[in-house]
Amino acid sequence: MAGRSPARWRGERLPMTKHSHSHDHGLSAAGATAKGRSRLTAVIVMTTVVFVAELIGGLVSGSLALLADAGHMLSDSVGLVMAGIAMFIGTHKPTRRSTYGFRRAEVIAAAINAIAVAAIAIFILVEAIGRLRNAEAPINTLTMGIIATIGLISNIIAALLLRDSTDHSMNLKGAYLHILADLLGSVAVILAAVVIAFTGWRGADTIASVIIVLIIIPRAYQLLREAGRVLMEQVPDGVDTEAIQRDIEALDHVDHVHDLHVWSVDGQRLMATVHVVSTADTLPGCGLLDEVQHILGSTHHVDHSTVQIEHPDHAHHETGVCEHGES
Repeated sequence: MAGRSPARWRGERLPMTKHSHSHDHGLSAAGATAKGRSRLTAVIVMTTVVFVAELIGGLVSGSLALLADAGHMLSDSVGLVMAGIAMFIGTHKPTRRSTYGFRRAEVIAAAINAIAVAAIAIFILVEAIGRLRNAEAPINTLTMGIIATIGLISNIIAALLLRDSTDHSMNLKGAYLHILADLLGSVAVILAAVVIAFTGWRGADTIASVIIVLIIIPRAYQLLREAGRVLMEQVPDGVDTEAIQRDIEALDHVDHVHDLHVWSVDGQRLMATVHVVSTADTLPGCGLLDEVQHILGSTHHVDHSTVQIEHPDHAHHETGVCEHGES
């Protein structure tokens, strides 16, 4: 067959009415993203105000735990600003050079945010160890408790604002996790202030600082791990490529499947490519293609797929040599 092969040979998706639901999904996702951006802006303002209050309060009261929580709030503020910028970049439409669009900017921002949070946690831990040698440093528990309570209230509001948007962006998911960590950190500071006020034991401040670090590190690692999987184009968590292969090979007129790849550009939407070798004497029409894409989309939640349906004789062509000796 001379010239460009028909669409059914190349495995291109043909426009069909039953696929029209994907457009509604796109509009819904766009609306959710816009809603997430507006809520993110509100959280950035609150987090920045609380950071300034905790920083001043920590310096005035002498509480390392309050300064530790301020450091975490700073990392959140910077990370949230980065998330907002990345979300704005991600709204740009795909171009001829960036055919996937710019949603991966959010993943890069999430990775940088995770590294920054981990660095701050290590600094706090070093300071906490040093404070053990100077446990008698004066601490104003009233200031410490009041500022921590303000931070707690702010974190509760921020968590409620972001909770419904975490399914649409890795950045927002990371921001939500950090807000929860801040919330627990504020609780630790309040408890430390109460213990010091009633017992005079200043070691509670150091213990609260260490607790905050133990809260921060796992979440920073989790976010960095998720971002790293996306940047390395690894198979996302929860995706079973062996199950995908079994489901496709169970279809009529399918001999086997090879070159199956599943990845995500933004940590949310799945993409896949696969070569399907047909047992039919002549390559089937759109029926097999639709069945494969139905399995990928409806069963395994792949948002965009590229399927190549092949003759068994095409196997040699994969290495550059056709069955008939053509290259």
